[in-house]
Amino acid sequence: MAKRPLKLEFDGAHGAKLAARLDLPPGEIRAFALFAHCFTCSKDGHAARQIAGALSADGVAVLRFDFTGLGGSGGDFSSTGFSSNVEDLRLAADFLRRNYEAPQLLIGHSLGGAAILSVAGAIPEARAVVTIGAPAEAEHVLHNFKGSLAEIRDQGAGNVDLAGRTFTIRKEFLDDLQTQAVREKAGKLGKALLVMHAPLDDTVGIENATDIFVAAKHPKSFVTLDTADHLLSGREDASYAARVISAWSSRYLELKPQRSGAEEKTGVDVIETGQGKFQAMVLSGQHRLMADEPADFGGLDSGPSPYDYLSAALGACTVMTLRMYVERKGLSLDRIGTQVLHGKVHAADCAECSEDLKSRGGKIDRFERRITLEGDLDTQTRARLLEIADKCPVHRTLEAGAAIVTREVRADD
Repeated sequence: MAKRPLKLEFDGAHGAKLAARLDLPPGEIRAFALFAHCFTCSKDGHAARQIAGALSADGVAVLRFDFTGLGGSGGDFSSTGFSSNVEDLRLAADFLRRNYEAPQLLIGHSLGGAAILSVAGAIPEARAVVTIGAPAEAEHVLHNFKGSLAEIRDQGAGNVDLAGRTFTIRKEFLDDLQTQAVREKAGKLGKALLVMHAPLDDTVGIENATDIFVAAKHPKSFVTLDTADHLLSGREDASYAARVISAWSSRYLELKPQRSGAEEKTGVDVIETGQGKFQAMVLSGQHRLMADEPADFGGLDSGPSPYDYLSAALGACTVMTLRMYVERKGLSLDRIGTQVLHGKVHAADCAECSEDLKSRGGKIDRFERRITLEGDLDTQTRARLLEIADKCPVHRTLEAGAAIVTREVRADD
């Protein structure tokens, strides 16, 4: 089951905060990928979500973001150009390299594909590149401006209607497009390339795919998207492209081997992600989780809080302990559930607490465990199961206390 994408942000080429999503695998991350959306599209487009979902299911984490001035990102779109989009991508790769791991796979849709070809040389860790409906030259986008080109050139700026929205395009944007050499960059790529294009694409003609493919050197592959439209708006078309990219890229990426559950774990690692005040990545063997604080505590609410995890440990241990007892006794119990509530209470007001706890004074942590037993059990058996719940190891640890030893370990140890 795929995890909910993390909401992130980083500084773009013009200094504005760029809104991003990081799609994480359900288990261990085997590699990272960077996705560039189409011209005036967003990171949340159908194709972007499908491709990110397919890759994350295969262990590849995918960063997708909105270019400056688009979607949820800050900045003024009219002040951007193709070069600034390329710089946004380079900064996105730097963000991954600094906070997680540099991307090995680069994917670009439409003009995003041209931008990916242009930035690939600046990302040495990238091993494979995918373009989807990409133009062979950046200035191909000019045909979208139709009758506004003369106005933009004569007056220095003009409004253009694209996909139902009005954008201000400056003359500098046109000049920037005409200085790009995307085909030349494809010829010097030095990485595996997959070109995907639909023969009936009436936005970016199939001849663009031919030009990119011919310019590139091996290893290179071409996959037709048959009757798909330019935006891959059909669910089946986007899903097909996603599956092909996932399968093709696995041949070229340096994937970390999937570890078996039997491998020895050396504890739980928790490290800051650099996002927000409190967000931290929790690493336990092949599992990656996120910890955070709620928004009203200054966090991003991107994961459970530390006390939520403590409650989860008690709840999980309770369910597992009861299941072991039920199986050993041959009882018929369909499902066990536990809700754990945590709060701080004054020791003197805790009616269920032992005299030892009450004597401590001040406030103490109180965990209330609400156990659901679904099955045909008599009253005596249900009461016995509640007694067994108290024998859960985490329960005993919380009640007895534990020794916690702290020491510094330097990052280079």
